[in-house]
Amino acid sequence: MAVPKRHLSKARRDKRRSNVWKLEAPALVKCSNCGSLKLPHQACGNCGYYKGEEVIKKA
Repeated sequence: MAVPKRHLSKARRDKRRSNVWKLEAPALVKCSNCGSLKLPHQACGNCGYYKGEEVIKKA
């Protein structure tokens, strides 16, 4: 069975793992109906439209 040749400090271990959990900002697109920012492939929370059709009734 393989064993580590040298002891790895927690700092070195964590430095190597730091890039694994990097967060990315969510992609945002403009709504074609009202122009507000929304998530892609989702109905607009502002006007309720998705792909030119009203899918959520807004009062």
